[in-house]
Amino acid sequence: MPSLSYASRVYDPRRVAYAAELAQGTDRFHEPRREDCPWCGSARLRTRLRAPDLMQHKPGRFAVDQCADCGHLFQNPRLTSAGLAFYHRDHDETDRGGLPDPVLAVRHGHRRHRFDARLMRNVGEPESWLDVGTGHAHFPAAAREVFPYTSFDGLDPTPRVVQARAAGRIEEAHVGHLADPHIANRLRGRYDVVSVFHHLAHAPDPRAELRGALGALRPGGHLLVELPDPRSLFALLLGKWWLPHGQPRHLHLLPLRNLRAELESAGCTILVTDRRTPHTPNDLSAALALALTHALPAADAPWRTTPPGRLRRALRAVLATPVGPLVDAVAAVDVVLSPLLRRVPGLSNAYRVVARRDTA
Repeated sequence: MPSLSYASRVYDPRRVAYAAELAQGTDRFHEPRREDCPWCGSARLRTRLRAPDLMQHKPGRFAVDQCADCGHLFQNPRLTSAGLAFYHRDHDETDRGGLPDPVLAVRHGHRRHRFDARLMRNVGEPESWLDVGTGHAHFPAAAREVFPYTSFDGLDPTPRVVQARAAGRIEEAHVGHLADPHIANRLRGRYDVVSVFHHLAHAPDPRAELRGALGALRPGGHLLVELPDPRSLFALLLGKWWLPHGQPRHLHLLPLRNLRAELESAGCTILVTDRRTPHTPNDLSAALALALTHALPAADAPWRTTPPGRLRRALRAVLATPVGPLVDAVAAVDVVLSPLLRRVPGLSNAYRVVARRDTA
């Protein structure tokens, strides 16, 4: 009697749910294509890149357009709310275990979080601080070591923020976006500092999210924003393999000049513009990890209708063995190059802005 197949021996309710969704096709996950820039309204658009889902390898292909006038980058056509839910599911950028091996999970560590918190020492001890896009609230947990008397709250589109409150990393947890008027009104004028680390790339409407962040500040409060720099040389050279392009989860990438202009028009004074210290030394190693993982035989996942057979799984295991050491070697090159990349204009892969809200 023949042995049971892998598929018949393993029942995964998630696979059943994904199969039901994929049976309806993925076209329904996309809004109509835009013919104008969502930031400035210009019709001078060009496609910067097309990419599949390089992190989870879910089905679909995505385009990123760039405005020739203001330089804004955006996913076009953009995912619907159902599409965002589908492609975010089972993905956690802050948890290495939640990412398919051997993709390089790049995230800020505890020491980096404390360094970021120290940026606000020059403005005194904040009474209240909201971290937007906080995820598991690792940043507030580290920042509390710098500001032990500050009350830290967190906001995130996912229920992770509720788990963070249960773990004691924050005092209040808010689920959603600041672009939501109900949340924006509830948080209006409550905070001395609002931090937004890389969250605007995920926001469906980054301008509305910025308005909500400024509205949550008291007059004289400070906004700390950090974002990937789409004008970085490596963003241009690596294309879809540049990690912050992040399709399909990254919806917008804002050039620094656009963010500065938006904040100034909202009545803010720009106190700090920093392209050096936010740089994360991962451009080459993350690109290599994504490329090698893309080239390997596909791993099993609940969104695959047919699980890989024994031979395919064995082949993947053999081919994946040298990937880790190779990526580690290139990661060392990233670290060696980082002092140069931080100093030469246009090479850093991120930027940071600290602004003061001057108007009531």
